[in-house]
Amino acid sequence: MPTTKKRVNISLSSALEDILSRLAKRDQVPQATKAAELIRTAIEIEEDQFFDLIASERDKKGIKFISHKKAWG
Repeated sequence: MPTTKKRVNISLSSALEDILSRLAKRDQVPQATKAAELIRTAIEIEEDQFFDLIASERDKKGIKFISHKKAWG
């Protein structure tokens, strides 16, 4: 049966392979499912770090703020 999901081949060190196997077994899911879940979490963390960097650059003393209504109204 064809799938709509994109397949990605990756090479893992034996240590990572062992950890992935143990995590998948612990959670009673296939290794591919666990790997996809971990990748999704890592992407969310990367995204959070990126937006934190942008927010940190904008958060400065003496900045003039405008009201929500003025910005979006």
